[in-house]
Amino acid sequence: MPVRRPGPRRPTPVADGGGGAGRGLRRLSDYAWRLLVVAVAAYLVLTVLGRFHLITLAAFLALVITSVVRPLVDLAARAVPRPLAVLVGLAVALLVPVGLLALIGETVANDMARLTREFQGGLDRLEKLLQGRPLHLGPTAFDDLEHKVSDFAARHRSTLISTAVSGAHRAIELATGAALALFMSVFFLHSGERMWRWTSAQLPSAAADRLDRGGRAAWRTFAGYTRGIFVVAASNAAMVGASLFLLDVPLALPLTVLEFLASFVPLVGSPIAMLVASLVALAARGPVTAVVVLLLIVVIGQIEGHLLHPLVMSRAVSLHPVVVAVSVLAGSIAAGVIGAVVAVPVVSVVWSVYAELRRPHPVAQRAP
Repeated sequence: MPVRRPGPRRPTPVADGGGGAGRGLRRLSDYAWRLLVVAVAAYLVLTVLGRFHLITLAAFLALVITSVVRPLVDLAARAVPRPLAVLVGLAVALLVPVGLLALIGETVANDMARLTREFQGGLDRLEKLLQGRPLHLGPTAFDDLEHKVSDFAARHRSTLISTAVSGAHRAIELATGAALALFMSVFFLHSGERMWRWTSAQLPSAAADRLDRGGRAAWRTFAGYTRGIFVVAASNAAMVGASLFLLDVPLALPLTVLEFLASFVPLVGSPIAMLVASLVALAARGPVTAVVVLLLIVVIGQIEGHLLHPLVMSRAVSLHPVVVAVSVLAGSIAAGVIGAVVAVPVVSVVWSVYAELRRPHPVAQRAP
């Protein structure tokens, strides 16, 4: 009689008992600790950069100068030696803002008497307007406000003096940072490519290749954003300046420069500058001119959002407006006005590096 041998034992089916949930939880924990490590590393980097904020801002300003001046330097280097081309480019970059500031100072100094009369008359008209409907402010409201301001200044004189001294100290820091930025930009313009190749050569070949790809993607994005935002800011300033000159608003040139500088803060900078211009127009030219200036906020905002940014910035920055708004707000909370200015280019650079490193490399595609 043949002996029946036992076959292989089959595993006894066991109820799931949440095994799927366990695998999902393990996968979630894997992502969580990786994100935690990235967050800690980012926090440490930001802490170090904040600790040496003067050097950080100087390096950022040097990169801005390099991205804007480098096309001019490359063009001049075709005819003259590279060091002389760098000198010419930096001289042009310095003479333009210095000449503009001198023109603003001369304009304000020549028109100071007329501006004082116009502002005084505008304040009188504004006071009469507020005394009418619907506010019906009393005739002594402005006098009480003036007395309160004077009393506040008298009580907090020491605080105001210390604030002024702190401002002078900050001005010295800014001058030091500007000098360091100019010094760094000289070397970036003259031998930036050699400096980058030397940095990449210090790493193993695989890491050096990824660093080179990411660094070049970051530079393309940063340079494209910087040049694009200069074009957008100059276009906004040209439209605002022409409108203010046509409306005969006082301080049109300083307000135009304010609009140019404010345009470097996306979404919110230009409207804030236009609000300042509308207040000046209200005090000097009355409510009708002020309303026209307020309408310019909408018009210029539409031109900037639907024409300038798609044409000028689309190649360099591909961020959703919500991301831009959140970046500006987060930057302003973290570092004030400077944070609001640098937030969008930093986020754009990080995203471009991430997208570049995710893209398959041509060498990897040819590998068997």
